Amino acid sequence: MEIQIFKTQADLNHVFTDRVKEIISEKGTVTVALSGGSTPKSLFDYWAHLPEGEIGWEKIRFFWGDERCVPPTDDESNYKMTKEHLFDFVPVPDENIFRIQGENDPGSEAGRYGELLGRKLETIDGVPSFDIMMLGMGDDGHTASIFPHEIVQWNSPGNCVTATHPVTGQKRVSLSGRVINAAKNVFFLVTGENKADKVKEIIEYPLEAAKKYPAALVQPESGNLCWFLDEKASKLLRK
Repeated sequence: MEIQIFKTQADLNHVFTDRVKEIISEKGTVTVALSGGSTPKSLFDYWAHLPEGEIGWEKIRFFWGDERCVPPTDDESNYKMTKEHLFDFVPVPDENIFRIQGENDPGSEAGRYGELLGRKLETIDGVPSFDIMMLGMGDDGHTASIFPHEIVQWNSPGNCVTATHPVTGQKRVSLSGRVINAAKNVFFLVTGENKADKVKEIIEYPLEAAKKYPAALVQPESGNLCWFLDEKASKLLRK
């Protein structure tokens, strides 16, 4: 596990972007699973204003790690957030965007998207494998849309699962644990003081944390796991 700590979100955005560019340069074409939330929103704003040609957008195939079961025009939609903060500003070909269709029946969409991943991604031992997996973490220790009260979903035999938010009851579609851990490079992007206690538990007490928090079950078979943290999220870690 690699841990990088940054003074500001801007610093995090810059270094993470350099890592993405490095992976693109090595592979030529890459598949990326995006996450939602405030940290990626800042990253997308940064990407949207990079000089033309800084990133070869035509080389990236965009997917999502999870989606709320709402139409793509809804303010809750992860796709809409990405479109408004990134796709509206950069020349990503439409055929490179593979959104989870949150307007569809959740169970049917989990099956459809899981099957699509099997066709569009390289597979390792039959499991779709992303080149870059971007993950966030909630202050309850969830990641993608696998929540602590549904932690058994992590071990689903499918590529995608349906999930239920523990407070709102909102339905979601999420990648399963097997797909997350099959990724070649997994990056947690975590900012904010409200995440600090879970960051400490997961990084310093992983065996105990794995019993409670889906984020602690992120252990990619590639061994390439990196936490990008700001100082607030890392404040409780032993120095």
